[in-house]
Amino acid sequence: MNLLPPKIVRFLADEFHSESWSVSAARAREIAPENPENSSYEIAASALAARDFTVLRNTAGPLTPAVLDGADILALVHPCDPRWERTTSANPPALDHGEIAAILAWVRAGGGLLVVTEYEHDKYGDNVNTLLAAAGLRVESGKVFDKTACVAGDAEWILAQPVPGSPLGHLAGQACFFRAAWLAVEGDAQIAWRASGAAHPAGAAVVGCAQLCKGRVVVVTDSVLFGDERIGERDHLQLWLNIAHWLAAPTYAREAEPRVAAPDQHWTRLKGIVNTMRAVQRADGSVDFPSHDGVARLVDSIAGEIAALAPSFPHQTEYLAQVSRDLAAWAKASFGKPDFSASLELFRPELHRRDGLEHLVIFPMYTPNASPDTRFEALIIRAQWPDWLAKLERESYVNPKFVPIALVDFTDGYASECAVLFPETVSAVGRPTNYFGAIACDREAARIQRVALAAATATSLRLYPELECLLANRPLLTGVCALWDLIHDKSHTLGELPFDPFMIRQRAPFWMYGLEELRVDVRAFCEAARLAAEGFPFARYVCSAIVLDRIFRFPITGSRVRNYDALGGQILFAALHRADVLIWRDNALTIRWDAVPAAMAALREELHELYKNGATCSKIAFWIAGHDFVARYVKPNVGSRWHCRALADECDPKAWLALVLEDEFPLGNFHLNLQRSLATMR
Repeated sequence: MNLLPPKIVRFLADEFHSESWSVSAARAREIAPENPENSSYEIAASALAARDFTVLRNTAGPLTPAVLDGADILALVHPCDPRWERTTSANPPALDHGEIAAILAWVRAGGGLLVVTEYEHDKYGDNVNTLLAAAGLRVESGKVFDKTACVAGDAEWILAQPVPGSPLGHLAGQACFFRAAWLAVEGDAQIAWRASGAAHPAGAAVVGCAQLCKGRVVVVTDSVLFGDERIGERDHLQLWLNIAHWLAAPTYAREAEPRVAAPDQHWTRLKGIVNTMRAVQRADGSVDFPSHDGVARLVDSIAGEIAALAPSFPHQTEYLAQVSRDLAAWAKASFGKPDFSASLELFRPELHRRDGLEHLVIFPMYTPNASPDTRFEALIIRAQWPDWLAKLERESYVNPKFVPIALVDFTDGYASECAVLFPETVSAVGRPTNYFGAIACDREAARIQRVALAAATATSLRLYPELECLLANRPLLTGVCALWDLIHDKSHTLGELPFDPFMIRQRAPFWMYGLEELRVDVRAFCEAARLAAEGFPFARYVCSAIVLDRIFRFPITGSRVRNYDALGGQILFAALHRADVLIWRDNALTIRWDAVPAAMAALREELHELYKNGATCSKIAFWIAGHDFVARYVKPNVGSRWHCRALADECDPKAWLALVLEDEFPLGNFHLNLQRSLATMR
């Protein structure tokens, strides 16, 4: 059973050309049994393997096109004449002309090339400068000295810093380079890290990067930096991860094509018939008398297509048979408001949480975030239940109702923003069953990707390498949404709970629902950060997705009529902005990602206190406390009657609810301008 998310990037460490380092600790022990750490990149390789990378070694032969086809990143870690250092092989360190041509063609097509070298470069016998010339990078043969920014007064152990704005400087402010060479850059190549102005040469470039057609190149001038002995120092590990993800970004962007429904004539006909019937239904799902004969024929046709499709969905035999009976009962009752409670009772996707399993869904329902009107819908949905997610649900976030799905194909009502399939949306007499909650994670991922990328462009927000990778890859983002939703959904039942809107459906002002959604997402952020710190790095993506989705998409999605999701996003943006975690200055947005966890923890504590005190408040007093909480971050409407407490008596909650303005907490200037900017980008 695979209990890790699928790998995306193939990292190939070349060890055929007499490199001085191996990603295999066993090979490093063979090279230098007295001090294997000085020949090992095993820790660096393990850090990648714990994330989205498969680490491979090339030991068998030259770097041919066939070998490179099996890689997304190629690492040449200090090829060296064995006269100077112990190496991975006895082969010459220089690449032949065919290899150089193959590597350059591969990079131009989207590969990522990492070259790591050393001081006094010319003596090592490699020809990496010939390879790097096309990218505008050159390793100079010398040694950087710095008597001011160094370790223990040793001018050969220099301290370097990232160039402001470099993507390779994310969360990394300092690294120690030992006997580093320096780089010359030309054309579009860039210096990513440099020595101090007091170094010799002054401000020497020690890390450089370049875009080469669709691919990317990084050169590092010290190989000790990422060896097992030194990678844990200062910000070396973060720099290593930044380099790997920056090089891998083109690979993430080459995401796999989404699986779609296999062409099936019965599904195609069923979809068309249901769309035809939707057009004659009234808002409650009923049909006027003049259309009865035509709808009766449509019902018969739907039943026939269901019967033809049923063998493809053997786990739904009873449900699909009941759908046909409910359709017949609806026709017999002269097509009044439909009652599909019997079908709903038998629709149990939560009992079949198997990754990739598809379900046929046919119900009269309304579509949240789309239309309140009841219409028939036909869907094919696919369960998103990989082993790693099932394990987390089973061991840490038990929720037998949670069903993450992908929308494979659908009728017209789901050609909308609707990303859920809930029992309460189905037309039923009496209270519907509540066995499952299905979340379309693929649709959530598409929305995050679309809005976050556009908003980042509109606000000049720099995407750090890992975030660039995440937002480029829809399947990866779909898995992130599934984990986020799992933690989010579980969080509604945990903590201080004086207000429980989704379990007992109390009626309350919309900001209370906004606070609840914010509370569980702040908890989801903290839980994801904990999972990442405890050895499940994939969860760190959830933290980034929560921040970007809530500060960008939530506030400007949907109408301003008591929009509790929008309000939750407004509060988070304001809280992070007030704490100088979000900085909006000079028409550019900066996120201090290192400060986000502390700010989220502080907001979580504030929400905890609000909820805790709510247990001893009356209903109205709790609502007032919630309004005051929001008002600390988001200014109320200038016409707010809640802000001035227009009523003095709390005996009638409905009277208080009547005072709520449709847009009780209007958008601030940042989001109004963002909304306009995104509208012009469409």
